[in-house]
Amino acid sequence: MSYAVTNPATGEVLTTYPTITDDELQAAIAAATEAHRTWAKSTTVEERAALIRRVGELHVERRQELAEIIVREMGKPIEQALAEADFAGDIYTYYADHSADFLKDEPVSLLAGEGTAVIRRSSLGVLLGVMPWNFPYYQVARFAGPNLIIGNTILLKHAEQCPESAAAIQQIFVDAGFPAGAYVNIYASHAQIETVIADPRVQGVSLTGSERAGAAVAEVAGRHLKKVVLELGGSDPFILLSTDDLDTAVQNAVDARLDNSGQSCNAAKRFIVVDDLYESFLEKFTAKLAEVEATDPTSSDSALGPLSSLKAAEGLEEQVKRAVEHGAKLVHGGTRDGAFFQTTVLTDVASDNPASKEEFFGPVAQVYRATDESDAVRIANDIPFGLGSYVYTTDPEQADRVANGIEAGMVFVNVVLADGAELPFGGVKRSGTGREMGRLGADEFVNKKLIRVG
Repeated sequence: MSYAVTNPATGEVLTTYPTITDDELQAAIAAATEAHRTWAKSTTVEERAALIRRVGELHVERRQELAEIIVREMGKPIEQALAEADFAGDIYTYYADHSADFLKDEPVSLLAGEGTAVIRRSSLGVLLGVMPWNFPYYQVARFAGPNLIIGNTILLKHAEQCPESAAAIQQIFVDAGFPAGAYVNIYASHAQIETVIADPRVQGVSLTGSERAGAAVAEVAGRHLKKVVLELGGSDPFILLSTDDLDTAVQNAVDARLDNSGQSCNAAKRFIVVDDLYESFLEKFTAKLAEVEATDPTSSDSALGPLSSLKAAEGLEEQVKRAVEHGAKLVHGGTRDGAFFQTTVLTDVASDNPASKEEFFGPVAQVYRATDESDAVRIANDIPFGLGSYVYTTDPEQADRVANGIEAGMVFVNVVLADGAELPFGGVKRSGTGREMGRLGADEFVNKKLIRVG
């Protein structure tokens, strides 16, 4: 395996990076262990929060440089890349502002006996983060930000196609004033990652990625009794039950499908529309999607860039072909030009079509007809995933009822692209375990120690 920057828009290999040696890897683990033993134990939450605040500031100060890197690495349109750098800055700032409160002693009311009891949160030690290519800065922020303030130290293995952004993040932590070993970027192979997870000095692992990667990491972690947080795939439903503004609902649906060129785990991917709105929604939705063309991601006008790699585009093309072979109707799109993929709409996807149970990571939308609310919820839940979901209705009671019935870790009602640093992110079923972001994200890798005083 190799770490390389390959521009998906051109196919040009721009830079390569060597994989870490086994000796260098052992030195990285040792440095992170020593930083936890010394720096983490001798600093306060407030002091560590101040460093993380500076990390956030540097993401914003260097937003142009950071954005241009990921446009080269994975083809994100430049305006979205700039927004990602800003959002990462917001996440670091959020944790700098709130972690002290999250880590306060939590009193426990005694049922019997005298004295007091509290839950005190403290660090676990060295953590491994295995991060994906689709949001190179945001994904790292939501893992590293809270955990470094808690006092855990970080070994960070980024995606093989994101070595330049990985190096830029490492430099930010150095420039912010973190000591050696607190945050360590490692260009590790898959075999070396198994070594890291198995190492007794490493206390937990967080992975964002595919089901296959999650299963592999969880298997190794389970053998070695390590805490795991997994954020995996999703095929999120967008349920339209009623609306007094169909054009706005359609635009929101398009926005929810095309975020990050359709390469977002919690993007809306299956559009489930009640019968009386189905035909008009499909017509307007298809027309709106067709207006968006894949263009040069360096242009400020680009809303849809190439997919992250030629391999990703070829894989998506095969998925669409397989869906059609199994009976789906190709209403629009389906063509590929290198790593650029046309916006695509599929309908008539039967429950026995493999496409109905798959995640399409790119600008491909499936549109389903539902007879009523109950049928819409059934279709939404008929999937191995359970990450996010979207419900559009003018009836507040219906919104609450449907939100309660959806099998997912997140439900957004009448709003899209509403993720926030304060909102927990995560799923159920094959979409993973645990949460990131918000207070819950800061509560995954901590020792919740009981202190009972008589």
